[in-house]
Amino acid sequence: MPIHDQGYRRYAGARATVGRAWQVIAGAGIRSVVTKRAFIALMLFAWTPFVVRAVQIYVSANFQQAAFLAPKGETFREFLETQDIFVFFVTIWVGAGLIANDRRANALQLYLSKPLSAAEYVVGKLAILFVFLIFVTWAPAMGLLLVQAIFAGSFTFIRNNAYLLPAITLFSLAQVLLASTTMLALSSLSKSSRFVGVMYAGLMFFTAALFQALRGITRTTAFAWISPNDALEQLGDVIFRLEPRYELSPTAAGLTVVALIAVSGFILARRVKGVEIVT
Repeated sequence: MPIHDQGYRRYAGARATVGRAWQVIAGAGIRSVVTKRAFIALMLFAWTPFVVRAVQIYVSANFQQAAFLAPKGETFREFLETQDIFVFFVTIWVGAGLIANDRRANALQLYLSKPLSAAEYVVGKLAILFVFLIFVTWAPAMGLLLVQAIFAGSFTFIRNNAYLLPAITLFSLAQVLLASTTMLALSSLSKSSRFVGVMYAGLMFFTAALFQALRGITRTTAFAWISPNDALEQLGDVIFRLEPRYELSPTAAGLTVVALIAVSGFILARRVKGVEIVT
């Protein structure tokens, strides 16, 4: 049997572009999630409010006696608010194990031993959750705008309410970034995805209950900043040019959301890093 020389050979393959390693993590994570039928059913169910609103728009556009069902600017604000429950479930389903599972399998150091920075790892994991949350917030809301234009046969509504395009985008980004960064930070604190899901649910429900308790005691809604969801809702009312529902100032609501995202980023920076091995 001939023995061939296996000495040094110049690498003839293509070099991967620096800074794109996160795309591999994101792609693999997205593919692993979409293979689960139960999750696909949840995503389809999350579009049920879209179907209901689309039927409402169709009826209002084709039956004069149903003109009261015609969409307004606040219709899209209400739609995104109804999607909160789906954001909650998708965040727990997809995000709870994104980092916790890697920590349990001791795979985090394996990831970071490759030509992959901690920032790229976090961005890749964040992109997985970001994509699915955008698909249940921004995508259906924009779809409703398109449906309205199709059924009305003109872009008059969109021209008269041009602020809806940036409003939907800005609020959806705030909604998605708050949920995804918070969940990712919690996922980096534990090796159990179930415990992470419980922590996230506890954080949302406990802060909301605490705000309602303070509201009952003080007879004021100025403490809405305590609850991330309520602060986000206050910010959403301002973005959609509606009367704010709480006495909390829009600036304080915005700072609350930004602060939570920043704190989550700080936690991730501390928890996701390689270990230097000295020999």
